[in-house]
Order: sequence, then C-alpha cells, then structure tokens
Amino acid sequence: MRQSNHKTTPGVGLCVLVFALGTAMTAETAKVEGLIIGRSGDEIVVQFAGGAELALLLTDSTQVSQVGGPFKARKKKMSMAALIPGLKVQAEGTYNEKRQLVATSVKFKGDDLEKAEIAQAGMHETKLQVQANKEELERQAAELKAQREALEKQQAEIAANKAAIDAAAARFGQLDDYYILDEVTVYFGNGKVKLDPQYHSQLLALAQKAQSINGYMIEVKGYASSAGSASLNQKLSEDRASSVTNFLLQHGHVPLTRMLAPGAMGEAHQVGKDKTAEGQAENRRVVVRVLQNKAIAGT
Repeated sequence: MRQSNHKTTPGVGLCVLVFALGTAMTAETAKVEGLIIGRSGDEIVVQFAGGAELALLLTDSTQVSQVGGPFKARKKKMSMAALIPGLKVQAEGTYNEKRQLVATSVKFKGDDLEKAEIAQAGMHETKLQVQANKEELERQAAELKAQREALEKQQAEIAANKAAIDAAAARFGQLDDYYILDEVTVYFGNGKVKLDPQYHSQLLALAQKAQSINGYMIEVKGYASSAGSASLNQKLSEDRASSVTNFLLQHGHVPLTRMLAPGAMGEAHQVGKDKTAEGQAENRRVVVRVLQNKAIAGT
C-alpha cells in the first residue's frame, strides 16, 4: 500500500478552524420582532416583548416593506422614513462585530403603521403642548423676576425717601426751637394800625442784619390791649402785624420765603397792666424777631 507523503501541520489546522467559527459567528443570521422605541439616523432601537433592546443597523440594501393579506403575501416597498417610533416590525439580518443586527429586510403591517403614525401625531401635539407650557413658564418666570426687581427697586426708593425724611425731620424737627438773634418792638396808638415812621430805621437795620445770618427767618407777631371787644382787638393785632410785614417786604427787601406767617395774638400775652394807660400802651405792640433754627445753626 502506498502511503501519502502529505502531512497536515496541527497549528495550521487549528487556525483554519478558529477562522471558520469566527466567520460563522459574524455571519450569524437572525429574525427579530419588536417595537421601535427610538431612531438615530441609520440606527433603530427595537424593544422585544420581554423588555430587552436590540440595535438594528440600516444600510442602502435594507429592504423595507409593508405586508398584508391573510398570509402576509402582499408586499409593498416602503421608504425607510416609515420606520418611526411606535411601529411594530419584523427584521431579518446578520450580526456584526458590535452585536448590531445589520438588517437585510424590515417588514411591518399597514395597520401597525397607521397606529404608529397616530401615536406620533399625538406625541407631536404633546411635545408642542409641553413646549408651549415650557415657554409659558419661562415667560411667567421672567415676569416674576421683573416684578421682583421692580419691587426691590421700589422698596429701595421707599427706604431712600424714608431716610431723607428722617434726616429732614432730625434737621427741622425743632422748627419751634429758635435762637433769637435780633428783636424790635413797634408800638401803636390806641385803635391805630399804621406803622409810625419812627420805627422805619430800626426795622431796616433788622432786615439788613438778618441777611447776614444763615437760614434766617423773620417772625412778626401783633398784639392788642384788652380795652374794647376781643374780636376788635384780634383784628387790630392782625392789621398791625400785616402793616409791619408789608414794610419789611417792600422796603426792607426781605424775601417772602424768609417771612413766617404774621401772627395775630389779640389780647394774649399781655406785658403791661391793662388797667393803666401806660400798661395799655405797652400791650399795643408788634414784636419783630430775627430767628435761626438751632438745627440749622448746628447746635
């Protein structure tokens, strides 16, 4: 018997076997059925009934068709655009090295496509509503922010105004507490309200002195004796105070803003005994004072 001289190298044979097995695994074909739950470009994610997921890879050679009829014998070629989330599909293909199923064909029923399209339409409306709600919430948040900023600004302005008012109150809270820096008393005849010319020079000197005083005010108070009726005396004291005030305004050139309102004191604050002629003469008077508020003076 003739023996063959051909010998098989063990290492070479093992390599051939591994290569063959690897090729078989790479070329493994499969059929799957599930629901499309997501799509990104040429990759589709299908979920099986048990919850497992598998990635389907579409290629230019993938055949997409809609099947119908009792035995699914009728086929209609469809665009890959029909493969939308929510569609129940049957896919066939081979696994690649990434364990993706490279689909050679994808089939689905027409009524399943219709259901998926309705679901997609509903999801689109939901997305639109969600987007609208989001935009509305953002608008409301912006309005609330603007209102909060306006309120904070208003509160800051109120606080600033309050501080200014408090400062003014602290400065002018003693408006009745004056320094008396000069004083002239003008006397009138019985029943008289006309200013006697003998007092002109004194009043002009007072007005001139007042202008050198920071923040000065001039106070004019008229008085009357108690002889006669109280109403008449009240009127006399008012007219006497007005007579002196008008002279200071017209001839002393004292600004009206520096004049306190003339005071008509009537029979109040009698300084002389009204039972005597001399006492009555002392009470028929107008007292003119140059005042400076202590707060303005800084003490």
